Amino acid sequence: MGMKHPFQIQSLAQYQAACTAAAENPEAFWAGVAENFRWKRKWDKVLDWNFDEPRIEWFKGAQLNITENCLDRHLDARGDQPALIFEPNDPSDPARVLSYRELHVKVMQFAQVLKNNGVQKGDRVCLYMGMIPELAIAVLACARIGAVHSVVFGGFSAQSIADRINDAQAKLVVTCDGAYRGAKVIPLKSVVDDAVTMCPSVEKVIVSTHTRTPVSMIKGRDLWWEDEIKRVESMGNPYVEAESMDAEDMLFILYTSGSTGKPKGVVHTCAGYMIWTTYTFVNAFQYQPGQVHFCTADIGWITGHSYLIYGPLSAGATTLMFEGVPTWPDAGRFWDIVDRHHVNILYTAPTAIRSLMGFGEEPLRGKKLDSLKVLGTVGEPINEEAWNWYNTHIGKGKCPIVDTWWQTETGGILITNLAGVTPAKATFATLPMPGVEPLLVDEQGTEIHGNGVSGNLCIRKPWPGMLRTTYGDHERCRQTYFSTYPGLYFTGDGCLRDEDGHYRITGRVDDVLNVSGHRIGTAEVENALNMHAGVVESAVVGFPHDIKGQGIYAYVVYQGFHEDENLTRQDILATVSRVIGPIAKPDQIQFVSGLPKTRSGKIMRRILRKIAEGDTSNLGDTTTLLDPSVVDEIAAGRAT
Repeated sequence: MGMKHPFQIQSLAQYQAACTAAAENPEAFWAGVAENFRWKRKWDKVLDWNFDEPRIEWFKGAQLNITENCLDRHLDARGDQPALIFEPNDPSDPARVLSYRELHVKVMQFAQVLKNNGVQKGDRVCLYMGMIPELAIAVLACARIGAVHSVVFGGFSAQSIADRINDAQAKLVVTCDGAYRGAKVIPLKSVVDDAVTMCPSVEKVIVSTHTRTPVSMIKGRDLWWEDEIKRVESMGNPYVEAESMDAEDMLFILYTSGSTGKPKGVVHTCAGYMIWTTYTFVNAFQYQPGQVHFCTADIGWITGHSYLIYGPLSAGATTLMFEGVPTWPDAGRFWDIVDRHHVNILYTAPTAIRSLMGFGEEPLRGKKLDSLKVLGTVGEPINEEAWNWYNTHIGKGKCPIVDTWWQTETGGILITNLAGVTPAKATFATLPMPGVEPLLVDEQGTEIHGNGVSGNLCIRKPWPGMLRTTYGDHERCRQTYFSTYPGLYFTGDGCLRDEDGHYRITGRVDDVLNVSGHRIGTAEVENALNMHAGVVESAVVGFPHDIKGQGIYAYVVYQGFHEDENLTRQDILATVSRVIGPIAKPDQIQFVSGLPKTRSGKIMRRILRKIAEGDTSNLGDTTTLLDPSVVDEIAAGRAT
């Protein structure tokens, strides 16, 4: 197996021993893991918690900086090893490789840029960029000076960015002139310009040149990244000391969809998050020193934070970042990247796998894929057909597949098989990480014991990587995660536990959709639909989708049509794109005269879900509805 990481589990017996140790004495167990990191001051107490408030504190009293663990501590042993490989959108452009030493210098340069522009410890910085090394550099530079980063995915609309900037009261925005995504150029700076007009807290906007898209630069507010770096170089590249952070100081805010329309800022803190991402990275993927890890997620999502930046770099790995899309210029792009950079670990989403499966075997012709050792999936449950295709055609039957279940809120992987160490089972996330205690409950919150059962998935005790609060609204955190089943963390997911005690996630049980591995709240989409001038009311549900897993099905009550119903649909989709972003556009819009409501005015989404799924035979009791006849009309007019 070669060299192992200090806390790497290498056998089923070791896994079981780690689970026992972490359950019986979590403080001793996690203190042992924590000894393998660099601290400015050790902790007074490993864990203090109460789920009712909720209050979760790990490594209380400790002082550290996550960037010293991701960069500085590796300089002696592996300063010249590649830290970051950047594969650009256009395959004819050369890849960029940054060693640990080079990345360290660039992070300090940009940290100094932030300081020069008035950013201090605790200030919030919004990052809205393409998948280029500067984004990873900006994330780490924020962490180095103790500023709180809030990365917004480069597909969100100006309104979505403004909502996030205003919620966090960010004082600086970092963006690019534009971003490449396959054949498209996304004009990021102009979207930021539209957003910032609604954001009084923003003092400066720093713009990295990438696509040479013409942009408007406002005097006194907008600055070029390159000019700011030159200023720092002319100062002689001062050494930027890593800010001493308390273990429970905020590291970042990441906004995620909830069941109400307003996005919520999930807060992760420094120490626990660092330990959890590193521990899970090393164990789930069975990372070996020198391996190349390719996480295909965008840094705008939690997967990019945890398994493209923080986890791999803290473990001293080589992490690969790809700017483009898997299907451009053709559907063999991932496999080209794997061969070109000798990728050992590939971590991607079931949506990508299903989409690539649809192109058949032609794109795989002439691809070796012999460097691959471990495959992983993330974002949604993988279906059996996709699992088998991935296993056969990509892993050649020789690479374990880790099916990782976790959430923005959990910081890192909670339930997964460990590659080649614990048993894998197609479509199952299988077993929890040491320190994670899952349980299933029924609607009333009564625990469901035994195997061969299903229920709502909860977690009994805290783990180091879990969220601490929702930014600026602690009550919302309590309500969302800790009030449904008192004393437990509620995941919002349904789950099955098989005869062997292995877990399989069956999907969301709340009003949140999982589209292509991204969470989208039904209320958020409904709010956007309802902003369109002619829309009186709308209801959104999920329905099965061959590629995306779940698609978005919208029922819309509309007044005053154009002559052309399809044109009206296009107008409505344009509104959703403008309010949220293209990612939230419904796949189907069905115009209806009314929605099925109870007498108290609650929309019966259960009935709408059945109709969207094409199951009109079993709609349950509709007699209690305000107007039962509307159900027959909707069922008859179902969009196909």
